[in-house]
Amino acid sequence: MDPSTLAARLSQRFPEVLEAREEVTVTVAPEELQAALHYLKDEQELAFGFLSDVTCADWPGLDPRFWVAYHLLSMPHHHRVGVKVGLPPRPDPPHVSSVTDLYPTANWLEREVFDFFGVIFDGHPDLRRIEMPEDWVGYPLRKDQPLAGVNTQYKGAFIPPPDQRGL
Repeated sequence: MDPSTLAARLSQRFPEVLEAREEVTVTVAPEELQAALHYLKDEQELAFGFLSDVTCADWPGLDPRFWVAYHLLSMPHHHRVGVKVGLPPRPDPPHVSSVTDLYPTANWLEREVFDFFGVIFDGHPDLRRIEMPEDWVGYPLRKDQPLAGVNTQYKGAFIPPPDQRGL
C-alpha cells in the first residue's frame, strides 16, 4: 500500500491524518492512544505489529507543549505510520498511557522519553531513568534546561561548566 492509499484508508477512522513526503502521520488525543494503537495493530489490512521508536519533542510556550511520537511498521505489508499525541504543559510532569502491554519494545523506549523529557507513562512496569544518573535533577532535553553552566560529574571526575573552564 503506497502512502497516499494508506492515508486515505486511515482517514476513514482518524480525523487527523497527514501525508507529507511519502510519510503518513496520525494525530490522536492522549485518551484515544490505546484504542488507536490497538486498531492499527489488529486490523488485518494494516497489521502494524512492530513499534520501532518512541520519541518526544518539546515546544515551550505552545499548547500542547510536548508531542510524543510512536513509529510503527507493518512487516507483512511493508508500510509505516507515525502516531502523534500532544500533551499539555500542565500538569507537570505530563502523563500518557504506557503501551508496553501492546508493544513490549516500548518498555525501554518509554523509559528513555521519561529520562530525557519527564513524560510519565501511566502503567509502565518499570519507569525509571535509563541514561541519566538516578539522582539527576531535571530532564536534559526539555527546552527550559540550560545549555551551559551545568555542573557535571562523570565517574568521579568533575567537569566544570564551560564558562568556568580555564583555557
